[in-house]
Amino acid sequence: MAGAYGGIRLLVWLLTRAALLLCVLKAVPFPGPDVTTDVSVIYQGWYEVLRTGVFPSDDVAWQYPPGAALAVLSPGLLPFLGYAGAFFLLVLLCDALVYGLLEYAAGRAGGSARGVWAWIAGVPLLGPTGYARYDLMVTAVAVAALLAGACRPRVLGALAGFGALLKVWPVLLLVGLARGRTARRAWGAAVLTAGGLTLAAAAAMPGALDFASSQRDRGTEVESLGALVFHLARHAGWAGEVRLNYGSMEFLGPYVPLVSALALVLAAAAAGWLGVWRLRARVRGPGVPADAAFTAVLLFTVTSRVISPQYLLWLVGLAAVCLVSRGGRMGLPAALVLAATGVTVLEFPVWFAHVVASDPLGVGLIAVRNGLLVAAAGVACRRLWRGTVPGRAGAAVAAGASARSVPGHVPHQGPEDRARARGAR
Repeated sequence: MAGAYGGIRLLVWLLTRAALLLCVLKAVPFPGPDVTTDVSVIYQGWYEVLRTGVFPSDDVAWQYPPGAALAVLSPGLLPFLGYAGAFFLLVLLCDALVYGLLEYAAGRAGGSARGVWAWIAGVPLLGPTGYARYDLMVTAVAVAALLAGACRPRVLGALAGFGALLKVWPVLLLVGLARGRTARRAWGAAVLTAGGLTLAAAAAMPGALDFASSQRDRGTEVESLGALVFHLARHAGWAGEVRLNYGSMEFLGPYVPLVSALALVLAAAAAGWLGVWRLRARVRGPGVPADAAFTAVLLFTVTSRVISPQYLLWLVGLAAVCLVSRGGRMGLPAALVLAATGVTVLEFPVWFAHVVASDPLGVGLIAVRNGLLVAAAGVACRRLWRGTVPGRAGAAVAAGASARSVPGHVPHQGPEDRARARGAR
């Protein structure tokens, strides 16, 4: 029976991915603006610059750490397909890698197919945007890191460090590691990987670190949580405007710097909460790193000045890792993220013109999508805290369930445990 269900999952994955490919290859039209221009125009333009041995520092839309150059240059491995065609094929291969890793984890002792289904459904819920950005490649690195991390902390650290050079956020994969030798190994591998590759990139190509200034100067993007203030303010006579700025549609005008600064304050508060949690957490089941990573990325997504549609891919991937363990505690937050992903495709690209115009439909979509993400973050924080911090009823029980639910995990038995087992026999 398990094999039959696995065949059904594979069939659904194949059908949904074929549909995505038809959309990005423009064989089947998708409503809204063409999302593939990021690949055929922006990425390909960066590719031409990177081929000359320098980073595109003069382009303010280049806001990515130096490892992103690998993703942008990778279609050059398949020149016979053309840049866009090669890019879409490579994204498909990364998608297949995530699917395969999740299927493998689900098939081990304590595994669950819920995580596989979350990935199968979550990527097409975002529409063609999922295949028209390099974020799925980064998510594949993060999923591989978390699934390997339970047994191989150095592998987790190295992949997290490499992922951070692609798009920064994978460094949050290390947040949930218990203090001690395991964490030191993982952090050490992450620092060595990220530091070594950064030095190599800086030595080989000028402008490797120039991305930081463009990222620093970004404002409040129209899809962010803070943007709701200005969407509503436009109906009350606010004097600002929406304009393409730093590669995305942003609000410009009075009070925008203040709201952007408040977003940074909220991000700092989220970091503070994570720091307090790390200090107080005592229950450390093998499922905790994935739960903590999912919670951390949720927090920094909702507090960001920018919530681009492709950010949902990060959350879907991390949610899938949490759900692939039977009895995991992140079921409700994962469901809220999947619902938010379904709303996201409506606000971009389907009705993005309404979002830019701040009309009732656009504002409603942004409010619902961001409300779902805020709710997911709140529930995830609560469940992570209750399951790991002493003094909460059921923390030890939750930890035991987490330990039993991790695929392939065998709980450690100390001398007292073995003595009790002998006595029971």
